[in-house]
Amino acid sequence: MKLFRAALLASALALPLAAGAAYAATPADALVIAQNIDDIVALDPAQAYEFSAGEINANLYDKLVQYDAADTTVLAPGLASEWVADEAAKTLTFTMRDGANFASGNPVRAEDVHFSFKRVVTLNLTPAFILTQLGWTPENIDEMVTVDGNKVVVKWSGDFASAFVLNVLAARPGAIVDEVLVREHEVDGDWGNAWLNTNSAGSGPFVLTDYRPAELVRLTANETYWNGAPAMKQVLIRHVAEAATQQLLLNSGDVDIAKNLTSDQVAGLSSDAVKVETYPQAAVHFLSFNQKTDELTDPAIWEAARYLVDYDGMTQTFLKGQMEKHQAFWPKGFPGSYDETPFTYDVEKAKQILADAGIETPINVTLDVINSTPFTDIAQSLQAGFSEAGINFDILPGTGAQVITKYRERTHQAMLLYWGPDFMDPHSNAKAFAYNSNNSDETYAATTTWRNAWAVPQEMNDEVTAALAEADQSKRNELYIDLQKKVQAESPIVIMFQAALQIAMGSNVDGYVNGSNSDFVYYRLVTKN
Repeated sequence: MKLFRAALLASALALPLAAGAAYAATPADALVIAQNIDDIVALDPAQAYEFSAGEINANLYDKLVQYDAADTTVLAPGLASEWVADEAAKTLTFTMRDGANFASGNPVRAEDVHFSFKRVVTLNLTPAFILTQLGWTPENIDEMVTVDGNKVVVKWSGDFASAFVLNVLAARPGAIVDEVLVREHEVDGDWGNAWLNTNSAGSGPFVLTDYRPAELVRLTANETYWNGAPAMKQVLIRHVAEAATQQLLLNSGDVDIAKNLTSDQVAGLSSDAVKVETYPQAAVHFLSFNQKTDELTDPAIWEAARYLVDYDGMTQTFLKGQMEKHQAFWPKGFPGSYDETPFTYDVEKAKQILADAGIETPINVTLDVINSTPFTDIAQSLQAGFSEAGINFDILPGTGAQVITKYRERTHQAMLLYWGPDFMDPHSNAKAFAYNSNNSDETYAATTTWRNAWAVPQEMNDEVTAALAEADQSKRNELYIDLQKKVQAESPIVIMFQAALQIAMGSNVDGYVNGSNSDFVYYRLVTKN
């Protein structure tokens, strides 16, 4: 442990030291964070789809419109200073902001917007569906996104309103990259993908200067940022998987922020040098059953499972302050949410459901889980509860990247994971939890339904489509509530909790922003006193 602490401190102090900085304290103009970042698969905004990657990219790239650090609840101008919608023609016309430059010094042009969108659609990597749902393809993108001087005209096909399109463009793959810089690093027609997974080409408040997988990420301030240079000259994110180690490093002053402490550890923090901030999150946590596993396809298994989760036991003990019971796919606190929680821990009822359906037990199931808190603790609670009804979980821990990759390949049996919306519209989660129009292995879809091989009933698919097209917002919300009731009642996805982040930090840290999901984590306004 001493060697680890010494190595971490040495890395932190490799940053430029402020005058008077003491040993075992971080530099005054640097933010040092302990965080589990082993879920990162990619950092190129055209490919990145993991939570930690989202946090990092939020500080490297701007979008035409965005939920900014100043107010993460308001969709505000970003690289576009203004826009005009034509609902009939299905177009949005954006006027580019004057004076905005990339960190390279290159000016941000309308052409960079066209290039950025085109590379996402052409590469067609994991998050590309967010943009392609607008009807964009490699063949038509030059007609759907056009440039006229300092203006960008965005077109879409499909029955949805401009407000939906704006939320889509504010999502992660809407990040605008520096075409000139990216083309300099293109190799064998990869659109700079390999280079952008270890470097950045954005106009955001920071620049990626070092990335070592499952070790560290280093960001350096963009001193010419159009919205004001950040006070922190560097941000160092160290991969620390163990919550106990994070707590030790925070208490000793070796890091400024510890992001993954357990509720017990948070409750035990008593030093005046440390404070805890709570941030409600949009992420929902769920247990799901892969329908490629024959033993898990009977709806009676799904129903019984809902009564084998000790919701209250977990949220009142080791999840206290970090999660609340929530059993629907759209998070509480947002328009269109369904907040009823009809299921409780009832082993006898679960047994009766299985018996009435003629389900023979025991059933042995492998359960994949990220090997860190609170996931391992949740898995152990599930293992204990389900065993009471003869469903035996064999817990398979792995890194975030390993577990997520296995999930995307549909090779799991049961999965314990969490899901955050790709953009702040209920369709984002409705498509993930209630839609699957093509269940074939050949057609990849970044949804929980496809990844669990659940062939969603056609009437539910149709309802998702209808909700997306509904112009009356109150009627639209009613449709999403109905969809949540149906998924809650009968699906192989058991939604259990909604997250609330408790983040511990030095009492001298101010201005840290953590919005409702990983794309709204900002270091730009951080100061230390």
